[in-house]
Amino acid sequence: MTEVSSLTGRLLVATPALSDPNFDRAVVLLLDHDGKGSLGVVLNRPTPVDVGDILEPWGGLAGEPGVVFRGGPVALDSALGLAVIPGGEGPLGWRRVYGAIGLVDLDAPPELLARALGSLRIFAGYAGWGPGQLENELRDGAWYVVDSEPGDVSSPRPEGLWRAVLRRQRSELAMVATYPDDPSLN
Repeated sequence: MTEVSSLTGRLLVATPALSDPNFDRAVVLLLDHDGKGSLGVVLNRPTPVDVGDILEPWGGLAGEPGVVFRGGPVALDSALGLAVIPGGEGPLGWRRVYGAIGLVDLDAPPELLARALGSLRIFAGYAGWGPGQLENELRDGAWYVVDSEPGDVSSPRPEGLWRAVLRRQRSELAMVATYPDDPSLN
């Protein structure tokens, strides 16, 4: 078995060739990636559901647009909280994933985290890959792997995140941001 280099904390940006509708122009933050598989959340799929309608105590702490995001096609009936907490140690109820980004224990009292939160986003479901599955998709050219920034998690314009992430790349990858929504109209 070959060793897997961890991509935890990196972004998977869907290539225009990716045909799975769950991931069309998706930007996925990898929360865990090792030889046992991978888990992440899609950062740019807001739903019309307010966080307060589902998780009332957390509603006032959610960053704009203040809605639940569809984190991926797996376990849509579960909620996952991500928060950016700058600085050293985070508060009780928060576990660092990468840099200033961490997972929030949604069973913890929100007041434990309220003062420390830089931003909070709630996701219904997640994206998951079994052992070797993501590596195969990467070899097939389904994803670009790029560095994440803390602002990606809390982008106030999530619908523009795919283009924004590509545009900031310092390579020919930045040109992909100009790829038309419907290439047949070109």
